Amino acid sequence: MPKLTNSQTEYLDRLPTVKFKTCPIEVTIKILGKKWALLILRDIALLKINRFNQIRRSLPGLTPRVLIMRLHELEECGVIQAIVIKDTPRVVKWSLTEKGKDTVPILLSTMSFGAKWYAQDVFEDSRARSIEQIYADAPPSPRKR
Repeated sequence: MPKLTNSQTEYLDRLPTVKFKTCPIEVTIKILGKKWALLILRDIALLKINRFNQIRRSLPGLTPRVLIMRLHELEECGVIQAIVIKDTPRVVKWSLTEKGKDTVPILLSTMSFGAKWYAQDVFEDSRARSIEQIYADAPPSPRKR
């Protein structure tokens, strides 16, 4: 897992001084905590799988109905957007919005946690790895900015 910075560790010994209307973690989990949501975001953000059928094929057990539902929920809350490639027949690809790009550290932290603490389930050799080790020899992704 990425090491906590000094500014992050200082919060471990303190309580918030601002009163919440609703816990920000609870609000976030209402969207990102829904079944399949983080895996759909993983596909779009980290694996560059951004078309409906590609996402569906990458997630065995995810039904088309639930995928449509999750994509629309993530779109409605402003995390992803549909980019129309072709109108007839309608072809779209999904991409992260600015808000959606803020989920990347969450995805990487979750990946890091699993790679460290559940290595026996994640890796064939059961050896724990850091994010740096996972991405060590990866070439840059060919994507437009």
